[in-house]
Amino acid sequence: MYRCVFLKRCHVVEPLKFENGKPCIPVLPAGERSLPSFLTTPQLGNIVSSKNDTRLRIFSGTANPSLSQEIACYMGLELGKINIKRFADGEIYVQLQESVRGCDVYLVQPTCPPANENLMELLIMIDACRRASAKNITAVIPYFGYARADRKVQLFAQSVATQGRESIAAKLVANLITEAGANRVLACDLHSGQSMGYFDIPVDHVYGQPVVLDYLASKRICSDDLVVVSPDVGGVARARAFAKKLSDAPLAIVDKRRHGHNVAEVMNLIGDVKGKVAVMVDDMIDTAGTISKGAALLHQEGAREVYACTTHAVFSPPAIERLSSGLFQEVIITNTIPVLEKNYFPQLTILSVANLLGETIWRVHDDCSVSIIFPLATKSK
Repeated sequence: MYRCVFLKRCHVVEPLKFENGKPCIPVLPAGERSLPSFLTTPQLGNIVSSKNDTRLRIFSGTANPSLSQEIACYMGLELGKINIKRFADGEIYVQLQESVRGCDVYLVQPTCPPANENLMELLIMIDACRRASAKNITAVIPYFGYARADRKVQLFAQSVATQGRESIAAKLVANLITEAGANRVLACDLHSGQSMGYFDIPVDHVYGQPVVLDYLASKRICSDDLVVVSPDVGGVARARAFAKKLSDAPLAIVDKRRHGHNVAEVMNLIGDVKGKVAVMVDDMIDTAGTISKGAALLHQEGAREVYACTTHAVFSPPAIERLSSGLFQEVIITNTIPVLEKNYFPQLTILSVANLLGETIWRVHDDCSVSIIFPLATKSK
């Protein structure tokens, strides 16, 4: 007899309600802004500071104000008052409209497209807080731009070629954030773990995987039918960790090789996906070229359904056309980067990382462990 074993819920973050491709962000009433049960433990039930703590301030940049508002709502706080505007020549002006002297300040600003604009805005916000005598300044960067420019090594076909005269922009950006006056960085799903070492200040690195895992568990997919797929060789470690959390699901790898410039890619599949539900895992989707070609290969190899899961939805053109072409049963992303309403499509599901970041902020503020409540979270220093 065929036995169906359902995945175990990991109870991390409640997914957003989803209807016709549009996310619906739940707003808790003022009297219900307490910690959810899945973010408390018997040992840590009393570690969270009073919500009336006047020494904690959260300010939002203009890159993702909706996520900042969700974080503040979860924490039971109001966003700090800040004036950000651009002059006619494009220069950025930042003024804090309340005192932060002696306060623990958290600045929420992903450096998503337009990356240069949002990065410069973050640096000026940090400088404004430093000059206003903030005690500690934490840059909360849900999406860290320039993270892919973290080395000089580029992969080609079957060899590794070192490119000369290249910049390592990830290190440069880390230096800029540090020199601007930040005391700590809170980042989500960095492209590579080595980026934490580029900072000379403490970095709290949390992962969006628990949010996606909890949502997948709610879909009640038979574990016997599940296979986790890495869209390229570089993402194998990430996919393996994801598969272990999904009842130790089997792993498949899309091996992509280019034998020369302007030569068509040759794609091979390592692993068995025939008759399976394939879950493709990556840290970000940019133009969706790699993940879409991988999905087409999975269908050719007999996969029954293909899901795409990622933390950061960069969605550079023509990503929307590729993702909505029918290759994917569902495209699951988080709201670390805002998605324009015109880019919604029926297969899109957006999950919120606000609770994850909000709880992490509380624990950093109270000098408590982050990894004890989020097993996938890591801290560099």
